[in-house]
Amino acid sequence: MMDRHTLPEDVLSLPDSCFESASEALVGDERFQTKPIGFFKDALIRFTKNRLSVISFWTIIVIIVFSIFAPYLTPYTYVQQHTSLRDMPPRIPVLEKYGIADGTRVLTNRKLTSVSEYPPGSVIEVRNERVINGIAIADVVVDFYAYRDAKDMYFWFGSDYLGRDLFTRLFWGSRISLLIAFFAVITNVFIGIIYGSIAGYYGGKTDMLMMRLAEVLSGIPYLVVVMMFILLFGTGMISIILALTITGWIGTARLIRAQFYRFKGREYVLAARTLGVPDKTLIFRHIL
Repeated sequence: MMDRHTLPEDVLSLPDSCFESASEALVGDERFQTKPIGFFKDALIRFTKNRLSVISFWTIIVIIVFSIFAPYLTPYTYVQQHTSLRDMPPRIPVLEKYGIADGTRVLTNRKLTSVSEYPPGSVIEVRNERVINGIAIADVVVDFYAYRDAKDMYFWFGSDYLGRDLFTRLFWGSRISLLIAFFAVITNVFIGIIYGSIAGYYGGKTDMLMMRLAEVLSGIPYLVVVMMFILLFGTGMISIILALTITGWIGTARLIRAQFYRFKGREYVLAARTLGVPDKTLIFRHIL
């Protein structure tokens, strides 16, 4: 109990109505005024507050959606060739009306005498006329689709050196990349979490043996691993996924191991162990 003589003068001058007896006040923990937040909801709240994370998430979603549906938006397959329509510029149906991706290309340093030989309607504009060494030349804006008699065709991203549609090939190829990335990341995270959790929780000889094995695997050159799986399984996605998986989990395992060394000595872990919680529950529920 505080002595009256130790109180400041401004406190002593306050009326008795400003004070409340401690014996009459309710002593106890305050009630939560908001709803409890679980782990995943808390993670979602933190995620949505990070603007770059949200933008990256929706960018990946758009890429996935285009990878699934975009190859079916064009009448071409990813292997179909149009040898007479090689290296065509982009042409998109709606945007071409606004001068964007309209299938035109600027041909520089062309003789003015040869411009008249272009097919009718293919020359959009002749610009930068000049005379060099007595020869009249200019830059010519050409509608390549009219120039090559393909006014009814559209290559949204243009065509390659074999006349294949780049739009279809781009998003068909992204399917392969996304599948390889998905399986490689899932397996790496799965193996890395389990491996690092066991090594970090038990420590000692178990940790030493497991991490030395991981160091041996990480020392194998990646090119040798790829060649080995190609010899065993041939070229294709399986060889690439296995090559990415064989050593890709080591970084995750080291990270999880370090976190387990940090948390396995906390009070809540010791309390759970005292109550007889098995190691499996301690590792994968209380700590992880």
